[in-house]
Amino acid sequence: MITTSSRRHSGATPTPLSGRAAAVVLAAVLIASFMELLDATIVSVAAPQIAADLGAGEAALQWTLAGYTLAVGAGLITGGRVGDQFGRRRVFLLGLGGFMLASAGCGLAPTSGALIGMRVAQGLAGGLMIPQVFGVIRASFAPEARGKALGVYGAVLGLASVAGPLLGGVLTEADLLGLGWRAVFWVNVPIAIIGLIIGIRFLPESTAAGGARLDLPGAMLAAAASVLLLLPLVQGREWGWPWWGFAILASAIFVAALFLLRERRLAARGGQPILDPALLRVRAFAGGLSVSLLFFGAIGSFFLLLSLYLQLGTGRTALETGLVILPYAVGSIVTSGVGAQLAHRAGRALIVSGALVLAASQVVLLLLVRGGAAPSFWALAAPLFLGGLGLGLTAPSLINVVLAGVPGKDAGAAGGVLTTVTQLGNALGVAALGAVFFARVEGSFTGAATPLAAYGDGLAAILPWQIACYVVAAALMFLLPARAHAPQAPHGPH
Repeated sequence: MITTSSRRHSGATPTPLSGRAAAVVLAAVLIASFMELLDATIVSVAAPQIAADLGAGEAALQWTLAGYTLAVGAGLITGGRVGDQFGRRRVFLLGLGGFMLASAGCGLAPTSGALIGMRVAQGLAGGLMIPQVFGVIRASFAPEARGKALGVYGAVLGLASVAGPLLGGVLTEADLLGLGWRAVFWVNVPIAIIGLIIGIRFLPESTAAGGARLDLPGAMLAAAASVLLLLPLVQGREWGWPWWGFAILASAIFVAALFLLRERRLAARGGQPILDPALLRVRAFAGGLSVSLLFFGAIGSFFLLLSLYLQLGTGRTALETGLVILPYAVGSIVTSGVGAQLAHRAGRALIVSGALVLAASQVVLLLLVRGGAAPSFWALAAPLFLGGLGLGLTAPSLINVVLAGVPGKDAGAAGGVLTTVTQLGNALGVAALGAVFFARVEGSFTGAATPLAAYGDGLAAILPWQIACYVVAAALMFLLPARAHAPQAPHGPH
C-alpha cells in the first residue's frame, strides 16, 4: 500500500520514491501538465464558434488567448516561491482545484466578458500549479530516476500538443450533450478530478529549506506594466486609437521603470527580487530575453489567426481545421526529443537552425495564401510540418542554452524570468499581430472582398512580421552560448 500522501516533510524534501509510488506521483503531476498545455492549444480551433455564439468581437477573441497566457506568466512569477515556502503539494492541489473550477466557469460563461474573466482565473491557477510539477519531480525522484521522469514528462507534453488542435475540432464538431464549443473547457473537469484524487491520496509534501520571502509588490508592478502594454494594443482599433490609448501605452514604460527601480533597491538590501537587474548585464541573459520575446511572440497568435483563416476564410469545419494543424504538432514531436538531447553539444546551432526552418515554413505558407485559391490539406501540411520541425528544434532547448551563460547561483531565478517572458511574448504576439490581422481583414471587407480573400489578406499581412521575428531572433541567438549544459531538470520559476 502506498502511504506517501500525508507525510509532511517540514523544511526538507521527501525520501526519493521508486516503483509504484513514483509512478503514481508522476501520474498526478503529468495529468495537470497535460491539461494546462491542452487548454493553451485547444481554444484556438474553437475560437470562431465562440465568437459566433457569444457575439464576441476581435478584441474579445484576442483577450481570450492573451488574458490566459498573461495570467499564466503572472502566476509563474510567484508560483514557484509560494510552493517552496508553503508546500508544493498544497499549492499544486490548490492550483489544480482552481483550474478545474475556472474551466467549469468558462464552460458556463454567458458572455465574452465572463469567458475572459474565467480564462484569466484559469491562467492564474495554472501559474500556481505548473511550477510545482518541476519541484515535485526534483524532490520526489533520485537523480538517476529524474531523467526518466523528465523524459516521460516531455512525451506527455508532446501528446498534448498533438491532442490539442485535434481534440478541439472533435469536441466542437461533435456537439456533445449540446455543449458545442463549451465542451473544450468541460473536458478539463474530469481530468482535474482524477488528478485531485491521485494528488490528495498519494502526493508527498515538500518545501524548500529557508524559503525566500515573496516579492508581491514586484509581481504586481510587473503584471501592471504588462496589462498597460497589452490593453491599448488589443483595444486600440475598437477605441479608434485615441490619444489616451497612447498615454496608457506610455504609462507602461513608466511602471516598468518603477519595477526595475524597486528590484534594484530590493537586491541592494539583500532581498530576493523577481528580476535582479544585475542579470540584465549578462549578455546571454539579456539576449535570451529578446530572443524569447520575438520567438514566442511570433508563435503566440499563429494558431488563432490560422484557425480563423481556415474556418471563416476557406470554409473548413472545426474538425477539418484541427486535422490541418495536426502536422505542425507531429513535426514538433519528431524533433523535440532530438533537440533536447543534442542541446549540450550544439545548442546554439540547433536553435538557430530551428528559427530559420520556422521562417522558411512561413515563407512557403505565405506563397500558398497569396495564391488566391483555398489551399488543399496536403499543400498546407508540408509547410506546417516543416514549421513543427523548427519549433521542436528550438523551443525545448532555448532556455537551457540561455542559462548556460548565466552564473550557476542565478540560474533558478533567471530560468523563472525566462519562462515568464515566453508567456508575455505569447500574449504580445496575440495583441500586436492580432491587431494587424483584424485591421487588414476589415479593410478587405470594406473593399467588397470575399471571405477567402479577406481572411487570406489578413494572414498574408502577419506572415512577413512572423518571418522577420524568426530571422531577427536567429541573429540574436549568436549572443548565446554555443551549447547548453548537460541534460538536467528544467529550471522552473523559482
